[in-house]
Amino acid sequence: MRILISLVSSSTSTGLHLLSVSRRLHTKISPFSTLIGLKPPPAMATSEDSLRRSLAEKQSSIESQGNTVRALKAANAEKATVDEAIEKLNALKLDKSVMEKQLQAAVNGNGPDGSINKEAFRQAVVNTLERRLFYIPSFKIYRGVAGLYDYGPPGCAVKSNVLSFWRQHFVLEENMLEVDCPCVTPEAVLKASGHVDKFTDLMVKDEKTGTCYRADHLLKDFCNEKIQKDLSISAEKAAELKHVLAMLDDLSAEELGAKIKEYGITAPDTKNPLSDPYPFNLMFQTSIGPSGLSPGYMRPETAQGIFVNFKDLYYYNGNKLPFAAAQIGQAFRNEISPRQGLLRVREFTLAEIEHFVDPEYKSHPKYSEVADLEFLMFPREQQISAQSAKKIQLG
Repeated sequence: MRILISLVSSSTSTGLHLLSVSRRLHTKISPFSTLIGLKPPPAMATSEDSLRRSLAEKQSSIESQGNTVRALKAANAEKATVDEAIEKLNALKLDKSVMEKQLQAAVNGNGPDGSINKEAFRQAVVNTLERRLFYIPSFKIYRGVAGLYDYGPPGCAVKSNVLSFWRQHFVLEENMLEVDCPCVTPEAVLKASGHVDKFTDLMVKDEKTGTCYRADHLLKDFCNEKIQKDLSISAEKAAELKHVLAMLDDLSAEELGAKIKEYGITAPDTKNPLSDPYPFNLMFQTSIGPSGLSPGYMRPETAQGIFVNFKDLYYYNGNKLPFAAAQIGQAFRNEISPRQGLLRVREFTLAEIEHFVDPEYKSHPKYSEVADLEFLMFPREQQISAQSAKKIQLG
């Protein structure tokens, strides 16, 4: 289940960038974001860079000392001298081994604070949830389809409690206007919202088997793999790969394709060459009525049902602003490569709020209650300069 909140001024929607910035029109807020979405703090990054530089220097010293040992042996030097040189070489190798372990710990997040590898922890949580029937793959007796899941008894209870709390905390507490709109949406609505033209991810194909992959996922996995497992790369190369990761969502199809070719990335399953990236629309298309002449889509989010009813909601609210409208319902996205359990699926529940305010008058009687709160945000300036998210105080 995903919960998404948007703030709207007049008819413009701006998603809160709490987890990641995507090419889609809204940012998704995931319940597992705290497990896998956190970036290493600056201190850890500095330590990692320092370790990589020290490791490179140590490797250079080992090569130099190795040459010294070979030269001494070739010159038939005294045994004591050769043994001393070999002992020094072994000490350097031992130091290198220790530094490699330190670097691996820094990369994986196994620092002195005792934190564990986030991916391993996430996988352990997923395995436990599936084993205890919180959720299970749908239709698995027929081999199932990726990205579709069933909630088991405890999962249904958790979901019901979360939605009940969400409705009480937001809708009832703030007197929001709740609506419930159809999942099937006419094409004209999603054409006007930009989804028909822009609700896309960049996809590549295995040139021999035709298997499809998300281009940015392949590049992201390659960069993370090199940073985390290739301890021989220089600090400069690691910094370059981190910069690519920071700018990943801003790369065009051409830039993404160029990076894939530059790094020699191939299909993960077959190692076959990949096609150039091209846009793939993530909406499930259907037709409304028996004639097939009225195209439609399964809604990719719940916002459009709120927006198209703005006039009636405005009238219901006494022709006054501000007001907020909320909706809980199913959304559908034809993900190219669903993965990571419930983080990226093809059907999920959205709990969404749209606030409509007068752009010239934005005061709120409860603002003082939250003015001092800080949130982890990802401002535009930080994104462009490839920096990390930062905490921003509301007031």
